[in-house]
Amino acid sequence: MANEIELKLDVTPAAADAIAASGLLDGAPAPVAQHATYFDTADHDLFDAGLSLRIRRTGETRIQTVKAGGGAAAGLFARGEWERPVAGDTPVLDDATPVPALLGQAAGDDAPRLALAPVFAVVVERRIWTVHEGDATIELALDRGAAIVGDPDTPARTAPIVEIELELKAGSPAALFAFARRLDAVAPVRPGVLAKSERGYRLLDPARTAFKAEPVALDTAMNAADAFAHIVHACLRQFRLNEALLAAGRQADTLHQARVALRRLRSAFAIFRPIARGAGADRLRAELRWLAGALGEARNLDVLLNRASPGPVRDRITTARAAAYDRVIEALAAPRARALMLDLLEWTATGDWRTLAETAEDRHRPARAFATVALARFRRKVKKDGHDLTHADDETRHKVRKDAKKLRYAAEFFHALFDGKPERRRYKAFIAALETLQDQLGTLNDLATAPAVLSALGLAADAVPAAAEKKALVAAADDAVGVLVDAKRFWR
Repeated sequence: MANEIELKLDVTPAAADAIAASGLLDGAPAPVAQHATYFDTADHDLFDAGLSLRIRRTGETRIQTVKAGGGAAAGLFARGEWERPVAGDTPVLDDATPVPALLGQAAGDDAPRLALAPVFAVVVERRIWTVHEGDATIELALDRGAAIVGDPDTPARTAPIVEIELELKAGSPAALFAFARRLDAVAPVRPGVLAKSERGYRLLDPARTAFKAEPVALDTAMNAADAFAHIVHACLRQFRLNEALLAAGRQADTLHQARVALRRLRSAFAIFRPIARGAGADRLRAELRWLAGALGEARNLDVLLNRASPGPVRDRITTARAAAYDRVIEALAAPRARALMLDLLEWTATGDWRTLAETAEDRHRPARAFATVALARFRRKVKKDGHDLTHADDETRHKVRKDAKKLRYAAEFFHALFDGKPERRRYKAFIAALETLQDQLGTLNDLATAPAVLSALGLAADAVPAAAEKKALVAAADDAVGVLVDAKRFWR
């Protein structure tokens, strides 16, 4: 088994051409055709377990590779990998990898209890350069091709692939980011969050217009620092998946989920404030706030548009929405946004927050113990500030709304650390109570912000009818706080 440290970068075909022709890469290696067949069971048991199994053919050479954990990170991949040469196109299973145990095959069995079969192929032309960045040695692979379901000559579905993989052969991971920035100075690059195997698996399902947050796979063996890094990667992954869809679709759900990902990222910094410190932390918080704000106007107009009846008001909102989405796409395409993604990845992986003496005790605290303290802290804030919402002003209710969001995200982040049967039952009830509170407070916030949005469009504040009478919403929110406070905590 080898441990592979790799930074994956998404590029456009034009960016790939510019980088290949730049002075950063010496020589012009000939493209090498690679055909990889991915195998799984009918129910995709390998994929569900976080494994991929492929046989890649390059000329007459066939290499079988099993990878673990390929979908858990964003951009920076540190994965378990098992490779071996094989003679044909049938997987060779032995106890050197976790596959046989997963399939229920003991050593010496003639066949696994769960049969493997080809599920898709990935066909690319690869060009490889060796790069020296300071004292580090990096292999740069530029891949162009496609993931294919069905016969390559008459595929049922395809997904194009144009990506760069920077694999660290020697030296510090910081060198990967330094070189990535040099590439971005030539042509735009963004952290890639999909392994090639994931691109293939996504072809087997209906096309998506938005990506909700995936479960965060924390385990009790992690310390707080590892949990924080894992959560940041999961949030960044959600953002990048939706960012990639925004320019093409401009769907309200896509924008909403991109903003959710940014809110979760910002909440992670707040939840882990005892350790998310040091040089760069405050700047990253500020940049995340900027990017979230750049998406906010378009989201506000989406909310108004959803409530507006056909007519001149709706037409005005529609026109304003199109212009706001233009600004969103412009912001996402700017060097500032691309730099933020790389900076966030590098700081999470190698930043000085990992070595500060004053945070060592909190960093090394078991993730479950850290989670218990964090969850209790945000629950107290919601309880204290939300104790009498019927007599609170809009600003106070907005504060409770933000605290409730952080509590919700903390609960979702840490859920896997409290996996006993009673804990799971209490978690469901706790989240249900939080969802109700958030729904009420969210509607109230929309009503509070709508007049300013409408005024900016030159429209009367009452041009779009309220979704419900404010007094009833406030009373429902006050009741929801009580239900949440009475709900049993799922953490101990």
